[in-house]
Amino acid sequence: MTVRTPTRPPGAGVLRRAAARRDTGAAIPRRTVPWAQRLRRDYPLALMVAPAVILLLLFVYVPLLGNVIAFMDYQPYIPILQSPWAGLSNFTALFTDAAFWAAVVNTLEITAIQLVLFFPVPIALALLIHSLVWPWLRAVVQSVLYLPHFLSWVIVVGFFQQSLGSAGIINRWLRELDIHTINILAEPSTFKLLLSAQVIWKDAGWGTIIFLAALAAIDDSLYEAAAIDGAGAWGRFWHVTLPGIRPIIVLLLILRLGDALSVGFEQIILQRSAVGPGAAEVLDTYVYYHGVIDGNWSTGIAAGLIKGLVGLVLILAANKAAHMLGEQGVYAKS
Repeated sequence: MTVRTPTRPPGAGVLRRAAARRDTGAAIPRRTVPWAQRLRRDYPLALMVAPAVILLLLFVYVPLLGNVIAFMDYQPYIPILQSPWAGLSNFTALFTDAAFWAAVVNTLEITAIQLVLFFPVPIALALLIHSLVWPWLRAVVQSVLYLPHFLSWVIVVGFFQQSLGSAGIINRWLRELDIHTINILAEPSTFKLLLSAQVIWKDAGWGTIIFLAALAAIDDSLYEAAAIDGAGAWGRFWHVTLPGIRPIIVLLLILRLGDALSVGFEQIILQRSAVGPGAAEVLDTYVYYHGVIDGNWSTGIAAGLIKGLVGLVLILAANKAAHMLGEQGVYAKS
């Protein structure tokens, strides 16, 4: 009589050993797949992403090599390698230039004002849109709010000039009523607030897209459970809505801090002549006028390099703060 031993399913030993390691707390080794095998497996995805990677390499990473000009006495009519090395003299000239520090101060002030005034507006608009009951009304409001984003800054600035300029509609009404007129677009003291108002009008609606997606991902049963527990509207917002969108808020805030020294080149250069460089000179316009127009290429590249390094430091610091607060941030903590 033949006794047949029961057969085990394929992979049972592997699963049993993995369970034993998990129970004992031992690390489970990962199975490494050879690079050639992964390439054969994922080549359709690689082909799909190849054009974007090529464009990124050609127009983002390869131009980064041009930052070496910041350490040279560069002249645009001779090859780069034939330009004499200047060491850190361009950075020394930059740090001793009062116009550079004035541009830094203006840039930081505009960034701070926009963080306070602009950043909360898309969140508030997303909450209001999400609270609308009728889907058709929600679609209409979203379409109206999205529209200004697709207008160029030339059109937006022209719209504000026709409304708030010296010959604008508001000043014409004031003249008809024999009231003192004011050219808000040419007032240096309110120029930074004007920039923030323009950014809010143009991009606040577009910024609601991500927050609306985060709000839609919140389970409705959480609101029902909170209501059963006696939570009112404010309690449901504080304990359900805010935790649901907090990771997105932290992520966008980190990305905004990384781009803190870029406050809108096109928007500002279109209005710089009206208020003067004292109020409108930022780092981007400084690089353009002092680096490109005046021919100080090396100094302009040095200013751009400092701007990029400061942005990188701000992103890393903000991401570290997010990890300390329990959020994932831009990248997960290792």
